Order: sequence, then C-alpha cells, then structure tokens
Amino acid sequence: MITVIIICALSCIGLILLVSLKPSVQLGKFNVDIYPLAPLLGAMLLLIFNCITFNDVWAGLTANTAVNPLKILILFLSMTLLSIFLDEAGFFKYLANKALCNAKASQTKLFIILYALVAVLTVFTSNDIIILTFTPFICYFSKNAKINPIPYLVAEFVAANTWSMMLIIGNPTNVYLASSVDIDFLNYWLVMLLPTILSGSVAFLLLYLIFKKQLNIPIQISIENLEIKNKRLLIMGLVHLSLCIILLAISSYISLPMWIICFAFALSLILFSLSYSVVKKQKPTELLHSLRRCPWTLIPFVLSMFVLVLSLEKSTLTEQLAFAFSKGSAIFNFGMTSFFMANFINNIPMSVLYSSIIQSVAPSVLKGAVYSAIIGSNIGAFLTPIGALAGIMWTGLIKSSQVNFSFFDFVKYGLVVALPTMIVALGGLSLSLLIF
Repeated sequence: MITVIIICALSCIGLILLVSLKPSVQLGKFNVDIYPLAPLLGAMLLLIFNCITFNDVWAGLTANTAVNPLKILILFLSMTLLSIFLDEAGFFKYLANKALCNAKASQTKLFIILYALVAVLTVFTSNDIIILTFTPFICYFSKNAKINPIPYLVAEFVAANTWSMMLIIGNPTNVYLASSVDIDFLNYWLVMLLPTILSGSVAFLLLYLIFKKQLNIPIQISIENLEIKNKRLLIMGLVHLSLCIILLAISSYISLPMWIICFAFALSLILFSLSYSVVKKQKPTELLHSLRRCPWTLIPFVLSMFVLVLSLEKSTLTEQLAFAFSKGSAIFNFGMTSFFMANFINNIPMSVLYSSIIQSVAPSVLKGAVYSAIIGSNIGAFLTPIGALAGIMWTGLIKSSQVNFSFFDFVKYGLVVALPTMIVALGGLSLSLLIF
C-alpha cells in the first residue's frame, strides 16, 4: 500500500510541475502536450513493481460498465469533434462578432452579452472549445478598442466553467463521474439545473461588481463584417449536434448508451463532410483541422490515471476516503474536497479518483456525493490555473496575446468568485436533491 501511495503521489506532483511549468513542447510545426508523461510513468512503475497486474488493467478496460474509460473517451472526443467542427465552420466567431455589434459603445452591455453567449454555448457544446475559441477573439477586439481585456477574459473563463455543469456533456469530468453511477442525461439535467442557474447567476453578479468601474468606460471599436463562408457545412454541423443532444436526452428511454450515440454522430459527420468534399471536388479542410485539434493526448492521460486509481482501489485507500468523506454532510465534504483536490492534481485525475471513492459510499449519500464532486470539478477550475487543463491552455493563450495576467492574478479573482459560487452551488444541489 505504501508503494502505491508513493508512486501515485509522485505522479501527481510530476503532473502539477509539468502542467505549471511546461505542459507542452514545440516539435517542428507541432505543439505536443507532455503533461501525460507523469501519470504514464507512474502507471508503468506500478506495473513494474507488480502493484497492479496487466490482467487487472485489461479487465478494467474491457469491463462492461458505465465507468469504462474507453467508452468515456469515445463519448467526450466525439462531442468535442462536433463542437470543433462548428468552430472551424466559423459559427462561434460569427456569434461573438454579432455580440460586439449589438454592444456598440457600451462595455457593460458587451460584458453582459458575452457572459450570456459563453454560458449558452457552453451548455450545449464544451467549455474547453468555447474557451479556446473566444479567448483569442477577446484579446483581439480589446486591443483594437484599447480597453482592458481582463474583465471579459475572466468572465469568459468563469462562465464556461460554471455553466458547463448543466448538461452531462459540458465537461469530461461530468461524463466520468455521472457515468460511474449510471446517471442518465435527463436525470442529470433535472438535478443540476438549479445549482447551475444559482451559481452562474451569483458568479455573474460578483464579476460585475468587481469590474463595474472599468466597464463604465465607453468603448470605441471598428467592427468587422464576418460572414459564414460555407453555410452548408455549418448547417450540417448544427444538425448533427442538435440531433445528438436530443437523442442523449432520451437515451435512457430507448436503451441506447450515450457513448454509442455520440460516436455514431461523430462518424456520420465525418462521412457527410468527406462526401461533400468529394462532390465539390475540394479538400475537406474543416474536417482535417477539426481532427487535428481534437485533444488526443487525453487518451494516454485518462488511461494512465485509470491505472493509478485501480491500484489505489486494490490498496483499499479509496474505501477509507469514502468512509471519511461520508461523515457529516456528504454534499459539503465531497464538494469542497473535490474543489480543492482539483487544484492539487487537476480536475480530470481528481474525477477519476473520486469516481472510485464514490463506489464505496453508502447508497443514502451516493447522489449527493457524485453531484457535489461534479460541481467541485467544474467550479474548482477557476480557483487556480492548475484546476483544469482549460486553465493551462487559457493562460497560455493570453500570454501569447501579450496580456499581463499572472498566477497571482488568477488566484486573486478565483478566491473572490469561486468560493462563494461553490457554496451557492452546493446549497442549490441540496435543494435540488430534496425534489429529485
């Protein structure tokens, strides 16, 4: 047990160092993520020291359970491809430009529109995709208008990591934790609707109060007239995403696993896009760019973390943590520990670990434990940059745009916004579970 704990702890420390100092390297024309190396090395050491066997790993990867990491990876990567395709078709940039047009000279109006737009898009797509799409746009128009980009960047990041709680597809951590206890799409939405609305509203109010003085300064900007270049591809992407979400909502009633639905629509989009390119005799640029932008490094990352968690299960540590967290208020204990743990080992490894811990809790506290951990995995993302991979990518993007925003600045806003938002979300969850 001691060997397992030491190797897992060193893997987490290595992950923190890589994520904080050097999450990726440039190899020729390609930017390669290296953060999965720490858990990958840890998983290999566990196998070498016989803390876990290849048979144990194979049994876990082939198990016909909802928490099977391969199924979850297929689900998330499929939904990510659908969202990235819309971005490549110009959908998100077009909406962002329309928001800028409607705001005109009012920063306050622009702030409200941008927060609402990011919130809505995050609910139906993915927080990571929205952050990667909107961050360069915000940096660009802020520089053009000679205004401070920080209010909009912080609002974007907070909105994306708060409203991502509403649907199971909003964050890979939602998928992993909810799937671990067989929560379906509709039941998830019913429970998480109230906590998301309450916490999202409180987060907006806090952000507005923080930046109110800066937002009173008038804005002057020349607005570009962006148009969708290929409307057929955009419609194709929107139809696939919409139908996919509808089928996910009724998946429990038609007895069709969510990962199969998402994979089928991703495959369909690929085939439709290729067929369209053949008919038009042109290169499938949007599809190729979408496939290139998919976060493929999640595969070794999640699978390595899965091996680490399997070894902790064998050592009975997860059972001991389940017993400790179940004392008193399970909602508060699981929520707050997951919130802070996400900022120690990142929210995806945290979710893999907590999915295992939750398997050992009593049925009476099961729902409260899993939903509060989901809340912690989302809101914990804007306490420090380590809280989520999106935070690392976001800080990298704004640094490359020459925006001055330090680690301390991130934590400063995180403490003011994340802690109250977390408490409100857990309170909303308590009310929601009384109804559902």
